Amino acid sequence: MNILKNGIETPNNLGTHHFGIFSSRISRNFKAHVPENIGISFNSSSGNVFHPFVEAYFPKNPEVRLEQSQVKWHDRTFFFLDQETTPALYMNILVDAVIKEFRFAIDIPIAKQHELDISLRSHLITKGKYPLSVFTSDEFIEWTHSTIIGKEDPYGRRYYGLNQANIAYLDRNGNTLELHNNDFIFSGIEFNHYFYPNFNFNRTKDIFINFGSHLGWNTSKYNHSLDIGISANGLKTFDLKNNYQLNLGLAFNLLRKNIINFNDPIDLGNNPFLGTGEADIELTKFTKNNHYHAFGVNYQLQGRYNKKEEASYYQLIGKWQEIRGGWHHGISTLYKTLTYWTFTYTYGWNTGKLSVYLKEDFLVNNAADLQSGINFSFPIFHKKHL
Repeated sequence: MNILKNGIETPNNLGTHHFGIFSSRISRNFKAHVPENIGISFNSSSGNVFHPFVEAYFPKNPEVRLEQSQVKWHDRTFFFLDQETTPALYMNILVDAVIKEFRFAIDIPIAKQHELDISLRSHLITKGKYPLSVFTSDEFIEWTHSTIIGKEDPYGRRYYGLNQANIAYLDRNGNTLELHNNDFIFSGIEFNHYFYPNFNFNRTKDIFINFGSHLGWNTSKYNHSLDIGISANGLKTFDLKNNYQLNLGLAFNLLRKNIINFNDPIDLGNNPFLGTGEADIELTKFTKNNHYHAFGVNYQLQGRYNKKEEASYYQLIGKWQEIRGGWHHGISTLYKTLTYWTFTYTYGWNTGKLSVYLKEDFLVNNAADLQSGINFSFPIFHKKHL
């Protein structure tokens, strides 16, 4: 393994999901070993989220739920009259913004096999206008549909208007979340501890495994709480000819949201667990001047925010007459596994590395639809005792 590079380059590319930003989700860690230096990184992400206004009713009566489950979701005819005759829970949501995340992290090697990562995250709600948002702006996405794909976006961005910055959510308990242009949120602090066991196959097979334990303190007024989680990450390295290196990574993690609540948080998904699986492949070219270029592809699956069984009986109401599709995504995607593809390029040298990435939801869940990011990291202090 080339000593210049420690595993797969993994800038934080967690989706700017309008629920996810309020919780401390877990990112993969594909390092081969504890870094020799204390390091600092700055990460900025920009993601376009878009869901037209949609309402949902959840009947409380088990017999009504059973009746609804026999009908396809778009043909259901449950009508709420009042809580006495037709008891039901109600929620609605509207999401239309470019969400920007700003993350500062410090990586600290605390022993030969132990590493501590401390990360601060914050978010800014914007309209996504040029030049601050290029790839994630409404104009670029609509231009891509019209010019590159050759057909208009079927989900109604033009119909509802471009460059909007409004997030409005009424949960089933009557709590409200409202965010508008230039609203800034200090979302939380995360503590990630990684243990790198010394197995025999580390050197003989170039296979490396690490295990993580995670604690997140969510600090926003909408969700002041603690999360805990665990993770397992595996890396396989191949040293190729002509100064090339191929890395393969596989990671799994599980987060328990809101293990402790410090206020009455808004319902950001009634599934208490968020599980994630990720696979990475990265090809690196090392140059003669001891620099490198790394090209990576990441595939991520994230568990649903709401309990799956509710999708069998909910009633969704939206403006389906005015747009061709996607009007239901604000609710329906909360009951689906989210999938993302991320393409990353990293330029590294002895004293730092710069990564840029583009993240796309090819299932068009719009949460986020298109996301881009940049990460700059560098060492600041050498731990001689390691």
